[in-house]
Amino acid sequence: MSIHTIENTNELERQIATLITIEPRFAPVHKQVGTPNLRHNAGGFEQLMRAMVGQQLSVAAAASIWKRLVDAELITPQAIREATDDTLKTQGLSKQKTRYVRSLVDHDIDFAALETFPNEEVITTLTAVTGIGRWTAEMYLLFSLKRADILAVDDLAIKVAAMELLGLAERPTPKQLKDLTQHWSPCRSAASLLLWSYYGSLRDKTAVPL
Repeated sequence: MSIHTIENTNELERQIATLITIEPRFAPVHKQVGTPNLRHNAGGFEQLMRAMVGQQLSVAAAASIWKRLVDAELITPQAIREATDDTLKTQGLSKQKTRYVRSLVDHDIDFAALETFPNEEVITTLTAVTGIGRWTAEMYLLFSLKRADILAVDDLAIKVAAMELLGLAERPTPKQLKDLTQHWSPCRSAASLLLWSYYGSLRDKTAVPL
């Protein structure tokens, strides 16, 4: 099975052009918002740990706690293994998030191997970790592994933007959105990026995660 990725802006623009031929309603959206930034990251343990730390927190609060963990050199599996729960609590981690981070350590994910896995196998591997849901796994696929065909149907901003794009009377459920957008494949990552930007223009705020 071949794995398709979006490595750079030129490839993203080609994906968007193909998407517009599939779903012409993206043409005015692209004209309005331009070509989105890819916002790729290095992935790995640190990226997932940071995602866990930021769950259900404001951007500012998450950044503050993450800085404390970085300054205390508590962002590697070895450091987490050696740290006590009280040490992690001192740096801002709740009991629940300490459990999440320790689960990530215990699963000892081979992050290099993930690059060769099909999308659903990546999702299965990541969601086996306590504290990682499908949305977080999809963000990892899109931004860390650069996969080309990811539509985060559970994402609120994407659901709202898709409702506007498709002229729906109400916000679609994840299943409805998945069914309505199957034909956007294999360009659903480009669709996600455009929909986040479109939501941002509709609400006058940033919607892209991570």
